[in-house]
Amino acid sequence: MTHTNSYYAATARDKRGFSELEGDLDVDVAIIGGGFTGVATALELAERGIKVALCEAHQIGWGASGRNGGQITGSLSGDTAMEREFRRQIGDEAVDYVWNLRWRGHDIIKSRIDKYAIACDLAFGHLQTALKPRHLADLEQTFKTGIARGMGGDLRMLNASEISEFLATDIYVGGLLNKRNMHIHSLDLCVAEARAAETLGAMIFENSKVENIEHGKRSRIVTEKGSISAEKILIAGNAYHLLNQKQLAGKLFPASLANMATATLGADLAYELNPKNVAVYDSRFVLDYYRLTADNRLMFGGGTNYSGRDSTDIAAELRPAMERTFPQLKGVKIDFSWAGLDGIILNRIPQVGRLNPNTFFVQGYSGHGIGLSHILAEVTAKAITGDDHEFSIFEGARHWTLPVGRGLGSLMVAVGMAYYRAKDSLIR
Repeated sequence: MTHTNSYYAATARDKRGFSELEGDLDVDVAIIGGGFTGVATALELAERGIKVALCEAHQIGWGASGRNGGQITGSLSGDTAMEREFRRQIGDEAVDYVWNLRWRGHDIIKSRIDKYAIACDLAFGHLQTALKPRHLADLEQTFKTGIARGMGGDLRMLNASEISEFLATDIYVGGLLNKRNMHIHSLDLCVAEARAAETLGAMIFENSKVENIEHGKRSRIVTEKGSISAEKILIAGNAYHLLNQKQLAGKLFPASLANMATATLGADLAYELNPKNVAVYDSRFVLDYYRLTADNRLMFGGGTNYSGRDSTDIAAELRPAMERTFPQLKGVKIDFSWAGLDGIILNRIPQVGRLNPNTFFVQGYSGHGIGLSHILAEVTAKAITGDDHEFSIFEGARHWTLPVGRGLGSLMVAVGMAYYRAKDSLIR
């Protein structure tokens, strides 16, 4: 199955694709899923000299990894829960550990882009905006924490008038500028990492849906046209797989994340709207997010559909929010609109574990997947090669499980999100 009709797919630099699995292979590690988690782990393992093969049901980056907003920020929606759960295992060290997680993915991605000369429109600068005074108070606390942590050169609080230095809109009462945060062409990064892994000996297969896992001392994954035997297996399909549901059901629920991209605006209008080329999201629980692309489009996303069902007309649903933000774009042509499924975890802590001693799983980034997937790829590669200290920290986190199917579970999550959306509207 080809990529969805997204801006990323239309402008991808590398469209050569990868082979389909045919025949039987024997490797050290088999990975199921060709998004950031699977691809980054494959690269981590290949760099360590491990013989690895990856199977993707569609194309590399086909799911959320190639459909997201492209923003890499230090936000962790489950940070409080992480600190609480990790403290049970590593004590007071948990506070510093979680803080450092915020930026660790940035460093991994920047290092990888430099090491493999990856072209993915990397840009720096992010603005978290406040729509109401209460939001601004929360941002000021975040600012103070960052300053205390030595980020004085990266952070700046902005009042309403200072927002105009960055955005041609009057809907915000202030914001927090973060120069460390980044934005990228997500699909280009994912495909380039897969290509880098391939150059190091990893075998990357597309259009190779794993239909079954035969667990054993040496396990085996089976596709329509082939199989891979391996000492260890990683399930990295996130919201897009239904493997081993006896153990994994009720843990992750899909949410549909919608994005669109305008027609090319031209350099002058793009500069007028966003002269510093910052990525932006607001401070609501169910937020809007946007940025400029390298070819001067506005990419705009938001209004997450927590029912897990795709919207029928994404552009029509997103346009009012975009035009409220930038009235200058009223009636602008939308060239691309698309949605993708993200994996939502009830306590917002990624779920990491082992189904048995040689079958690992990693899933559930709850909207913060680019950075977290790269962190957990590093953590998982270390565990697979014998150092499971960090893996065990995540694995030991307690999670809620809903004893219902995905559809009903997603609807229950949607009801909870509706509460937070209503709460956002009442905050002053």
